[in-house]
Amino acid sequence: MALSNLISPPALTDTIHLTFLLDHAIRHKLSVAVWRLPNEAVTYAIISATPQLLNYNLSLEDQLPGFIFAPFNTSSDRIYLPADYCFSFSKGRLNSPTSEKEVVSTAWLSDLMKTTDAGRILPRVYINTNAPSTPTTTKDFFLDLVSRGITDIEHGRFEKVVLSRTKTVTVSSSFDVTEGFQKLSNLYQNALVSFVSIPETGSWLGATPEVLVSVKDKKIFRTTALAGTLPYSEGTNLKTVAWTQKDIEEQALVERYIISCFKKIRLREYDEHGPRTVVAGNLMHLKSDFMVDMEATNFPQLGSAMLQLLHPTSAVCGVPLDATLEFIKKNENYNREFYTGYLGPVNFNNSIDIFVNLRCLQVLKEKVILYAGAGITQDSIPENEWEETELKLRTLLKIIE
Repeated sequence: MALSNLISPPALTDTIHLTFLLDHAIRHKLSVAVWRLPNEAVTYAIISATPQLLNYNLSLEDQLPGFIFAPFNTSSDRIYLPADYCFSFSKGRLNSPTSEKEVVSTAWLSDLMKTTDAGRILPRVYINTNAPSTPTTTKDFFLDLVSRGITDIEHGRFEKVVLSRTKTVTVSSSFDVTEGFQKLSNLYQNALVSFVSIPETGSWLGATPEVLVSVKDKKIFRTTALAGTLPYSEGTNLKTVAWTQKDIEEQALVERYIISCFKKIRLREYDEHGPRTVVAGNLMHLKSDFMVDMEATNFPQLGSAMLQLLHPTSAVCGVPLDATLEFIKKNENYNREFYTGYLGPVNFNNSIDIFVNLRCLQVLKEKVILYAGAGITQDSIPENEWEETELKLRTLLKIIE
């Protein structure tokens, strides 16, 4: 179909289109991903009828445009969603197609919507999953978990461990995924906001500020070290924020972990900027940015190579990796699944943008499971770590209350 024969999208809002797409995908057991990159105005959506299990050795650079969704546990499969249908939205409307794939997608959507008066009746996204409901982590259990982590640090078993908890919340009958996604997009401009639903793994909604791997135009590689947490109030002068020694050391551990990954592939030519204070919704973090010129270093597969080395980073697991991973699996008492895994669009607009899956919730029928964690060092105080996770949970509670 020639681009000159572009189909004019119906004069319906992005809310109607997105809700219709999500409702159709979930009802027909198709996989769907919706996302908006940090500080961008365009929302993207894809539907995939052919999700794939992606081997960890396969190069992302060679994949067709799609979306990757990977669990925390590297022994479990990564899921790749090739974009069978793709759409973009801006200024409250479905954008006109600009590629052959989008032309086909828009035609498919137009034909599909003719069978439903979507302009008059807005279907509510219905989440139907048989995923078990993870019980809420009690405060006493979490405080004891943190204390055990501190004890192991004092005994020299590891330097830092990231421990997490869950909170299961019943949602009202009016809760809608599309509205939740749009609320997150408005509240957290500098985060990747996403909704991913795959029949085999359920539905996940979140907003994460932490870049794991970014590759632009096959030329520039970026990753970030993000650690430390403080509450943010409007008008705070970021240059005057005072960080504790615990936060500074936690951030330094993440930086050193990234540099150690560079060393493993004998890459020495990188730029490092930071740490500096950044805002993510109602929180502040310490952030350092790393950049590599892939052409100058002659490393075209750097994105895939670093992704394999970085995950799981010390920001979601700890230092050293093997000892902290063993402690987490033995003591957290629940399966993190896709929380602290990674996700993001691959080979869209000639870019790869993969983020650590933080500030996320799993959507079940009539309830959601929220996740939050905190980095534990020898200077940690269990009660303070509980309060840090409470702050992080409020990021998501805002959209379901």
